[in-house]
Amino acid sequence: MSRHGSIKPVKLAETIAEHLESLILEGVLRPGEKLLPERELALKLDVSRPSLREGLEKLEARGLLVTGRSGIYIAQFLVPITDPLASLLQSNPNTSFDYLEFRSLIEGDAAALATQRATDLDRDTIQQIITRMKLAHGQDDPSEEADSDAELHLAIYEAAHNVVMLHMMGALSSMLRIDVFYKRGRLYSRQGVRDLLLEQHLAIAGAVLAGDVEVARHLAKEHVCFTFRTLHEIRDDDARREVSLRRIGRSELIDSKHSNFRFPA
Repeated sequence: MSRHGSIKPVKLAETIAEHLESLILEGVLRPGEKLLPERELALKLDVSRPSLREGLEKLEARGLLVTGRSGIYIAQFLVPITDPLASLLQSNPNTSFDYLEFRSLIEGDAAALATQRATDLDRDTIQQIITRMKLAHGQDDPSEEADSDAELHLAIYEAAHNVVMLHMMGALSSMLRIDVFYKRGRLYSRQGVRDLLLEQHLAIAGAVLAGDVEVARHLAKEHVCFTFRTLHEIRDDDARREVSLRRIGRSELIDSKHSNFRFPA
């Protein structure tokens, strides 16, 4: 035996596990997505089923895959953090503004990095989302446009090619989709806001695609600030409406027949 020791060959199963793990890290395979059936996946990767099965078992042991009755899924590995966090945040409506304040710090830099680092494929993805967004803008129901909104921001995070940003902001985006931070329907239904949001999204995407770093940074940050201001307006309007409703319902609390109160002259 060599004085330097023997070199152990890397097992195929470990190579498979490392390959799939890198795809999860890069966001190619996303939490909650279902993998192909074992037979099809083995053919796609050009490996034997026993080696594939062993590689999948390694990833399951690492908490990156989950096997269920219906198949094998990418684990939602941030759920142990995001579920309790979502519960905490939903209990305090003011955290909506903390979330947007945080995003205002991240969004501009994400757009700037995307402008600098986007590949042709990243730019194609952004363009396709914008096309879908324009089509959805003509529909009465804004839900599809709101989904395209979330997809665009995720595509920009992907184009930034920073995996920490991608996973953390992706997790927050998932929380946004289920209205943890605020109800997107309220935002999109406010008069004039839907048109302005489309205009902003088109401008951000245009700057990223054109390679204009500082314009992309500025527009992305201003977009989040606009959302912040609009949600403040919605909250203030709601608060005033609640006061008006209480005034209308005041008769349920007083005995009007025996009240002598008058405002001073």
